Amino acid sequence: MDSQTSQSQTPQVPQQPHTFQVDLRGLVDLLSHHLYSSPKVYLRELLQNAVDAITARRTEDPDAPARVRLYAENGTLRVEDSGVGLTEADVHNLLATIGRSSKRAEGLQEARSDFLGQFGIGLLACFVVAERIRVVSRSARTPDAPPVEWTASDDGSYRVRTLSHDARPEPGTTVHLVARAGAGEWLSPERVLQLAQHFGSLLPYDVRVGDEAVTDLPAPWDRPYPSPATRRVALARHCHELFGFTPLDSIELNVPLAGIRGVAYVLPSAVSPAQRATHRVHLKGMLLTERAEQLLPDWAFFVRCVLDTDSLRPTASRESLYEDETLAAVREALGERIRSWLTGLAAGDPERLAAFLAVHHLGVKSLARHDKDMLRTMLPWLPFETTDGRLSLEEFAQRHTVVHFTRTVEEYRQVAPIASAQGVGVVNGGYTYDSDLVEALPSVRPGTVVAELDADTVTAHMDLVDPAEELALSGFLAAARARLDPLGCDVVLRAFRPLSVPALHLDDRDTRHEQARAEAEDRADDLWAGILGSLRGSAPRARLVLNHLNPLVRRIGSLGDPELMGTATESLYGQALLMAQRPLRPADSALLNRAFIGLLEWATNGEEGR
Repeated sequence: MDSQTSQSQTPQVPQQPHTFQVDLRGLVDLLSHHLYSSPKVYLRELLQNAVDAITARRTEDPDAPARVRLYAENGTLRVEDSGVGLTEADVHNLLATIGRSSKRAEGLQEARSDFLGQFGIGLLACFVVAERIRVVSRSARTPDAPPVEWTASDDGSYRVRTLSHDARPEPGTTVHLVARAGAGEWLSPERVLQLAQHFGSLLPYDVRVGDEAVTDLPAPWDRPYPSPATRRVALARHCHELFGFTPLDSIELNVPLAGIRGVAYVLPSAVSPAQRATHRVHLKGMLLTERAEQLLPDWAFFVRCVLDTDSLRPTASRESLYEDETLAAVREALGERIRSWLTGLAAGDPERLAAFLAVHHLGVKSLARHDKDMLRTMLPWLPFETTDGRLSLEEFAQRHTVVHFTRTVEEYRQVAPIASAQGVGVVNGGYTYDSDLVEALPSVRPGTVVAELDADTVTAHMDLVDPAEELALSGFLAAARARLDPLGCDVVLRAFRPLSVPALHLDDRDTRHEQARAEAEDRADDLWAGILGSLRGSAPRARLVLNHLNPLVRRIGSLGDPELMGTATESLYGQALLMAQRPLRPADSALLNRAFIGLLEWATNGEEGR
């Protein structure tokens, strides 16, 4: 900035224009394309400057007026405030020095925590929509000082001059904007009112656009209501107006030590845990952002928040929150409020809890796996897929001495029908967080036995076949084993229910890992084949369990043609894989195709021979 500023105290003396020591056009581009998400923030900056000025004046004079008035017409905007005002020295120090904060100016230091923004950079942000800015201000601290006028253009030049006392009789500041070409819509009366209500509805001062009130206090969560039911309805209406959905419930967010008041609204439909939840945050009444992402713990993805705070720190653009220790503490405190709400529902309102869990059980499971108290509280309520139907772990553990579970949905689908028929209770742990919670069950329910279900356990619960009968089927079993041996699958004969299941394919993760290794070895060159061969494991092979009680298996076993018995075994193997909804390897697909063609040929040849 040019240090040779004019000290003239009369408006009649002509003055040379001063210039900013920055490329102002480049600054406008920086503000509009990189710092701020939209030109609309210009109005927030104006409101913040006005609110800061009033706050500064009221720090010294608590009875000072607190008014902000906005008047828009014909591509111009006038913003008047009853704040602390500026002297000529303040103008040069605060407005002409880019980025210097009003909070650092002499006389304003004591009110540091009560200010929202930086006056200099905030006012220059108006160049995003304006080609000319004119500021007329009179200081409340120096009543005898004349009003001062600061006029700036988007070419980087500005003029400062003093005015007669009657130019502004009362302390405060008036900002005049003239729209840039193509930006007139941002200064229209309708848009100014919309933006003022959007950003300033919770400001603690009297803010109006013309005669239209902007502020709407107290905030919906701070208003008195005749009953809890009335409050719930009013907050639901507020949520619909703000977020566009009617919530399942609302949760009070009151953290006095962090200066936070607000409400969390529970989403009425399920969302992915990976989806970033965004929240609406006001800073000392001014809307800071509608897209705050790190406000709550990750597990609380089922709520959307709106709150007002005076403790969180905004980023440079004042459109998001700065990640620091304060935000981390607030996040933990707000998470505790949501956790307390869940505990309260479990203790006193099971119907509302059931309605919530029907939609958001995944979020609660995510919390419960890291919080034993929450797991203990939610144990009677969290639903799991089991062989006894959809039950809570508490109810399932009461029915079974051993809580068996599978780690994948595919494993559960393999064994669920058979295990259920044999009286073995199984929990499907293949869904997100479920296996973790099942394994944590003994920590909150002492004495509970939990075991992962494997192929050996399932087979052990099946009945052995009479040795004489199995010996009579030795030819069939030999043909079946020879046909499936190249696929790494053994064949065993058992008697189990339901009778409608002819065969069951059983394996485990170790078996599948070994199969994948063997396939990779077959495809690899000599070097990699040697390396993969050295990794060969001793895991048990997969097995095809044939049901001796099934009539189809009995008929296949009575066939005299070993080739036909082998083809039929391949068909049973493929059907068992499909029943388990397991992905097919290329070798499995080839087997299914071969078996299908073989059976068609046998059927057509048999028809011709009759």
